[in-house]
Amino acid sequence: MWQANPTWGSPRIVGELQKLGIDIAKSTVEKYRPKLRKPTSPTWRTFLKQHMRDTVAIDFFTVPTVRLRVLFVLIVLSHDRRKIVHFNVTEHPTAEWTTQQLVEAFPWKSPPKYLLRDRDAIYGNHFRKRVCGLGMKECPIAPRSPWQNPYVERVIGSIRRECLDHLIVLNERHLKQLLRSYFAYYHQWRPHRSLEMDSPDGRSVYPPELGEIIEFPAVQGLHHTYIRKAA
Repeated sequence: MWQANPTWGSPRIVGELQKLGIDIAKSTVEKYRPKLRKPTSPTWRTFLKQHMRDTVAIDFFTVPTVRLRVLFVLIVLSHDRRKIVHFNVTEHPTAEWTTQQLVEAFPWKSPPKYLLRDRDAIYGNHFRKRVCGLGMKECPIAPRSPWQNPYVERVIGSIRRECLDHLIVLNERHLKQLLRSYFAYYHQWRPHRSLEMDSPDGRSVYPPELGEIIEFPAVQGLHHTYIRKAA
């Protein structure tokens, strides 16, 4: 069965055998199934983990306004602590504008070693030359493979689910205000599973002996922050 269906995993084979009236444990299948040779080179996920501290990712997402204009938001995300080191909004993104955002993201310090991005046409020759001049190495993901840029895609999803899906954006200025408010909450208060439920900026633990729990609204009341304070 495995030879006839080389892409099947052990659970799939167990399920197929059950449909044939054969009850067998997954461990038994794995015991007798031939072992696959591991790839000689590291996987993409391994690369991302090994170079976590030296990698930033960039990506665009769109936001419609109440007047049906479409605004483009560029995010520059540091993989290490999931920090959004820079963002900006425009209605007409160009290669020159995008390049300038990357320069502004690292004005006073050396940029990370690797830059993860998709293959959008906006990242043309002008962009690539500037990236090279900054001393960064580009890592374009495969075509139509957003899963290869998972951290920035996850952040964009969080921005939509936790902020923009619940509000009506009036204009470019309003969108920037909303994003600044959300990013302040995101960096200082929002727990991340990948950071062992800490926030990107690091968050103190308030033991019960410090006093009662105080609640504060954040992001126009969409979220709340909690601390302990003596009465």
